[in-house]
Amino acid sequence: MAMWSAGGPEPRYARSEEGDVAYQVFGHGPRDLLLIGNWASNIEIMWEHPSMVRYLERLGRFARVICFDKRGAGLSDPVPMGALPTLEQWVDDARGVLDAVGSEQAAILGDAEGGPMAMMFAATHPQRTRALVLVNSFARMLRADDYAIGMPEASSEKLLEQWLPAWGTGRVLRLAAPSVADDPQLQRWIARYGRLSASPGTATRIYRWVLHVDVRSILPSIKAPTLVVQKAGNRHYRPPMGRYLAEHIPGAKYVEVPGADWYPAFVDSDGILDAVEEFLTGDRPAPADDRVLATVLFTDIVGSTDAAVRLGDQRWLELKTAHDELVRAQLERYRGREIATTGDGFLAIFDGPARAVRCATDIAAAVPSLGIDIRAGLHSGEVELRDGQVAGIAVHIAARVLALAGPGRVLVSGTVKDLVVGSGIQFVDRGSHALKGVPDEWRLFEVAGPS
Repeated sequence: MAMWSAGGPEPRYARSEEGDVAYQVFGHGPRDLLLIGNWASNIEIMWEHPSMVRYLERLGRFARVICFDKRGAGLSDPVPMGALPTLEQWVDDARGVLDAVGSEQAAILGDAEGGPMAMMFAATHPQRTRALVLVNSFARMLRADDYAIGMPEASSEKLLEQWLPAWGTGRVLRLAAPSVADDPQLQRWIARYGRLSASPGTATRIYRWVLHVDVRSILPSIKAPTLVVQKAGNRHYRPPMGRYLAEHIPGAKYVEVPGADWYPAFVDSDGILDAVEEFLTGDRPAPADDRVLATVLFTDIVGSTDAAVRLGDQRWLELKTAHDELVRAQLERYRGREIATTGDGFLAIFDGPARAVRCATDIAAAVPSLGIDIRAGLHSGEVELRDGQVAGIAVHIAARVLALAGPGRVLVSGTVKDLVVGSGIQFVDRGSHALKGVPDEWRLFEVAGPS
């Protein structure tokens, strides 16, 4: 017997300044489970297929399940035409939903394209992540010199050419669930589900964004107990991508199950659900909350010593006070956390890299009205928080990036650039640099324009 009436639990909305996010809560298990699935979703329509209901009911037997439509999909607020939410904004959606339902800590299940979002949430909010489960997921889709298991760029373009005409039709099953691609009933359901999740244009834009996501840099920062489950015959999110996750997330467990289908989630899902339930129902220690993924921002007033000599003590103090007020206003606007002032600048951290970059660019654009310029350097990485201070190699890297920034410029590490894919922020490649006291060479990028 179902645990709720036909149509599923009533959707509710988590409200924020950037948009309303539709969510549902169901199940009676003793632990919270935040379900972050494929980006294409509709939390009302998903209850119309009996196999999907069985899949959800299985999760609800051992957890209170929290699921939502990401902004731009399903019942949640749309995004402006031509725009896309960033990974960071979708993580904000997840946190807002957890806040709305009063969940202080949850296991996070990231399925397919929901995986990178789940990973970023776990690294950024370790104190709220009881465990992490990644199903048929990936850290990066496209091939790179240091990532031979990725998809060649030419193949990705061919995939996009097939994706657009297939969206909103049953033909999408041939790409995602080949074993049931000829099932006419499932064809009709998946076609309707897709159409009520997103338009073909939005679907294609989001899928192109998915192909350029790269969260490899944050994997070592994930401290939650982690399970990686991959379908052995999955030709899209292939097993080597899952093994890469397990090899680079500390202590992660890797499980491979038979099958090739990955979307919709309920197709041939018993092996996956068995592994997930076994993993989540054991006792797990709470993660330490003093190490988190953060974006570190350093700013510095250009030529401050010369300005102080030229202006004199009193006028320089007034100018510095006006500068500090301006910077703090921007930090508050973009949810940055001030850690310290550094003589003529600031050290701050952010739980979202795009917010950090926009904060830095807004500060750089505003201070010339005071007759000064600043420079800024940013890097995303794991930091240690202790007694209101921040430490770790990520802080040193951000400081070294700052040292290479020119007057009025915002310079970021390649890690930051990778994590803001889809934000609309434009960068100019400034080449590879040796950073004093930091191993290896680092690719640096200058912010060229806003979204």
